[in-house]
Amino acid sequence: MVTSGHMLASQAGVQAMMAGGNAVDAAIATAAALGAVEPAGSGVGGDGFILIYWAETGTVTGMNATGPAPYAATREVYLQDGGIPMKGIRSVSVPGIVDGWLLAHARYGALKLDQVFAPAISLCENGFPVSHNLASGLKGENPRFAAEPYTRPVFTNNGEPLKAGEILRNKNLATTLRKIAAEGRETLYEGELAKAIVEFSQAYDGLLTEKDLADYHARWVDPIHTNYRGYEVYEMPPNSSGHILLQELNIVELFDLASMGCNTAESVHIMVEAKKLSFADREKYMADPDWVDVPIKGMLSKDYAAKQAERIDPNRAATDVPAGMPEQFEDTTCFCTADGRGNAVCILQSIQSGFGSSLIAGDTGILLNNRMTYWHLEADHPNCLMPGKRVRHTMNPVLVTKDNKPFLVCGTPGADTQVQTNLQLITHMIDFGMTPQEAVEAPRWRNLQNPMESTIPHTCSDALQLEGRFPEEVREGLVQRGHELAILGDWDGPGSAQAIMIDPNSNALIGGSDLRRDGYAAGW
Repeated sequence: MVTSGHMLASQAGVQAMMAGGNAVDAAIATAAALGAVEPAGSGVGGDGFILIYWAETGTVTGMNATGPAPYAATREVYLQDGGIPMKGIRSVSVPGIVDGWLLAHARYGALKLDQVFAPAISLCENGFPVSHNLASGLKGENPRFAAEPYTRPVFTNNGEPLKAGEILRNKNLATTLRKIAAEGRETLYEGELAKAIVEFSQAYDGLLTEKDLADYHARWVDPIHTNYRGYEVYEMPPNSSGHILLQELNIVELFDLASMGCNTAESVHIMVEAKKLSFADREKYMADPDWVDVPIKGMLSKDYAAKQAERIDPNRAATDVPAGMPEQFEDTTCFCTADGRGNAVCILQSIQSGFGSSLIAGDTGILLNNRMTYWHLEADHPNCLMPGKRVRHTMNPVLVTKDNKPFLVCGTPGADTQVQTNLQLITHMIDFGMTPQEAVEAPRWRNLQNPMESTIPHTCSDALQLEGRFPEEVREGLVQRGHELAILGDWDGPGSAQAIMIDPNSNALIGGSDLRRDGYAAGW
């Protein structure tokens, strides 16, 4: 089973498994294909996190493939320039995802890398029809794409935005994928492709150097986890924001959500308040653990969750939510794969916001990220920019086990709304017995009370956004509790959620994919 943000990417993953590959081969095939068919979200020029359940050992492992700030990227440089730009070469950090793909493939892959990349290479060379969703994004980005010599031939039709149904090709990216398959990480981080990226960066007054790329290495990490109503929920450790989801679950576990009802004013209120408390902790404590001591043990303590839960008024929304004291307790894309051997994978990968920096690095076909925009420039902030430091990430793949066997892999893009959507997905399935498809289709909410990660200055809103499908009595109940509501369209909620559930009795794979975007679940 493969669920992803695009039908052709899901098919690429299924092709890998039909050729004899496993869930890791399928995940990397899907990842590479998404860089072609969903260029606004991810690709070779980005970074991400990987969670893997390996049936042979019964273990969950994590891969941190997030790149740091360039060595020349100092706080002073950006303050002199008036802040970190949302687009352009100065928004680019070291791309890390490919090294993560290759390390995961080297340890777990069953197919040769050229077989894994074959569907993506075909999509780049032969092209694919532009969807309505992609066409909308290309139209909005067209002034930048049409003005650049390397994006213009890929993303426009002689300067006009590609329309739905027209064919998008990126033949240079096909060549790049072939080089990576043949030469491994060396070409991208030390060899021909590395030199081409650096030359492009320098020509545009960027900060990337050959040393930035050569020094970078993705790394295996131990996932963090908590037990929620008998299910073990795994997340990536900092610099991922995955701890927020685990903190939210620890708090809401202390409330009887099932008796409150699914998506009622009572249950939504409790989850929103748990979200506020958990985000306040992230803002105060979380950053790259190589640079900052993050009190993760305290954050995930059940005793700490009990203290936090006492701060929730079931009848009133909190408006001023300071961080707790855990130390006392010591456009992105998501896709999931699972195979018949019992292996399961969830990957979040991203080039940050829509189309990243909006720059293709010369003839490489690589659309570069704009991850630098997630830095803070306040000197006393734990996520303050430092050369070589990894930025605080919102990406958080989720893997849930029951009795040490995989039960669920799920996740979504959506910046700070990821952990909010994941909270809804998990509670919908565990507390209310929904199938994955029912869970991803359920009416969705998000709260924007905390500062949203963006360039300086940060923006803030107090709104609790609800999709229009929430009944009037739920809206009224939330308003009575002091929530300021913003009503979205019926299907305009955040994210592009993906989920695969493994039936504990039959081991059948049950997929769910978000119809809010171009999502697609495919099984074989």
